[in-house]
Amino acid sequence: MAQPLEIACDESGAEGEKLVGGNTDVFAHAGVGMDMPAAAGCIAELRARAPSPVSEYKANHILREKHRAALKWLLGPAGPVLGQVHVFLADKPFFAVGKLVELLAEDTGDRLPGIGLRADPQIRAMAVDLYREGPAAFGAGRWTAFLDSFNYLLRAKNGQGITTSVEDAFRLVGDLRGTGGRAGAIVEELWRARPRVESFRERLLADPHVFPALDPLIPGIVNAVAFWGRGGRPVSVVHDRQTTLTDERIAQLREILGERRLAGLRLIESSLDARVQVGDVMAGVARKIASDELAGRGDPQLTALLRPYVDAQSIWGDDRSWAALHPRS
Repeated sequence: MAQPLEIACDESGAEGEKLVGGNTDVFAHAGVGMDMPAAAGCIAELRARAPSPVSEYKANHILREKHRAALKWLLGPAGPVLGQVHVFLADKPFFAVGKLVELLAEDTGDRLPGIGLRADPQIRAMAVDLYREGPAAFGAGRWTAFLDSFNYLLRAKNGQGITTSVEDAFRLVGDLRGTGGRAGAIVEELWRARPRVESFRERLLADPHVFPALDPLIPGIVNAVAFWGRGGRPVSVVHDRQTTLTDERIAQLREILGERRLAGLRLIESSLDARVQVGDVMAGVARKIASDELAGRGDPQLTALLRPYVDAQSIWGDDRSWAALHPRS
């Protein structure tokens, strides 16, 4: 077997399985293929171009307007990261819609790995239709309440003491029935799928260690391994510490990917590895640029600079912003 390629990874916008109504609407996961000296040189140059007295350099330092020239250098063709960093993006509300629509599939499986991991064109098409038509068809308030309810229902762990029952969620579904259009038709299918939803919820409650189906960190890691391991080369991942990545879940990831693809995954404090620090900066920069683009307030120059880094398998439902973010759109 070929010698594994070691990559370093970090994320920005992680809120576990909370995909709706959180602090961020976009999740970004960066994979870094630089060696340690090159990564350390990158961070040193960032400190020279955009000075900060902090012990660990972060994306928010270079995102300040006064450091725009340094940011353009970092992302641009003369910078150190082009071809050495790849970024997976997830539009969190669209990811939530995709998870909801997956419940309509005949075989949901035990893990619901989701858009970005299972290539089901019909499921994706339904998710896109619901995501794009839902807010206008149902009204912004009812749409958000609907998504939020199912986000809590499908989470392995619900924080803040919030509980949502199947009955509560389907009371909202009942209110949306009869809307008409494609979004209304999908809601009707969801209404008929209530037994499947109840079954999935029972599995969540019965197993406190269930794989976190709604956490975009999981497809982030999977797609990083797929990108860097293209051609069949095994990949070893060094990742910033994440509570999601328990020993059990790392073992599950290796099962999903196969040990010939994911040779290993170890967690480290980002301050101890310059490559992870580069991943942290790039993930934070990508998340901010992509979030602004999604909201319709994107900076065309920065968006264009980000394009070469964006993973084609990112979880994204909005055509306009995706056309701006991805070079092959």
